[in-house]
Amino acid sequence: MKNARARRGLEMIPEWYEIPVFYFSNPNAIYRDGDEIPYPSVTHELDFELEVAVVIGKEGRDISVHAADEHIAGFTIMNDWSARDIQRREMKVGLGPAKGKDFATSLGPWLVTPDELVDRTEHTERGNRYDLEMIARIEGVEVSGGNLKDLYWTFAQMIAHASRDCTLYPDEVIGSGTVGTGCLLELGPPYLQPGQTVELEVEHLGVLRNSIGRK
Repeated sequence: MKNARARRGLEMIPEWYEIPVFYFSNPNAIYRDGDEIPYPSVTHELDFELEVAVVIGKEGRDISVHAADEHIAGFTIMNDWSARDIQRREMKVGLGPAKGKDFATSLGPWLVTPDELVDRTEHTERGNRYDLEMIARIEGVEVSGGNLKDLYWTFAQMIAHASRDCTLYPDEVIGSGTVGTGCLLELGPPYLQPGQTVELEVEHLGVLRNSIGRK
């Protein structure tokens, strides 16, 4: 967020550091590793987002930060595809993204359980942090790198916030948000083109690979 706003000459808003704001996406537009992603018909600025997602494994409501990590069934790679030109117009209204996001989300290739990441887990007062290197490639060329431990909000804080006055159920998916430099909105154009292949690799979680369909 900080990088993307800086490219537009904007300062960070203080509220970003006060609560882990999120938006709801479309659970009926989920794609797997190896699937072709349909190119949205009205965009000219298709983007990837390098993320990790957690899958909720235990029902809970008003979950505390200290208990939240116990509700995670596992981790997987997430590509939160974005139509930036559409999203940019929607955000001016102040209601959050909709058609700029709802056409595709990729998850996979595996669900890795927390016990498999013990040696990469740091326990903190704000919840667990995970030392996992993250890389994005377009047509086999590395364009982005980061580490999951650098996220400002922990998954525990995200889960606690999402469950406030709301029940979370098993199989719900919560994305981490984009790791620093993990999208073309931060890196700068050119944006993705039909026929290209995007690979997201996260240490211990595998490689999520999707090609982009023709217009």
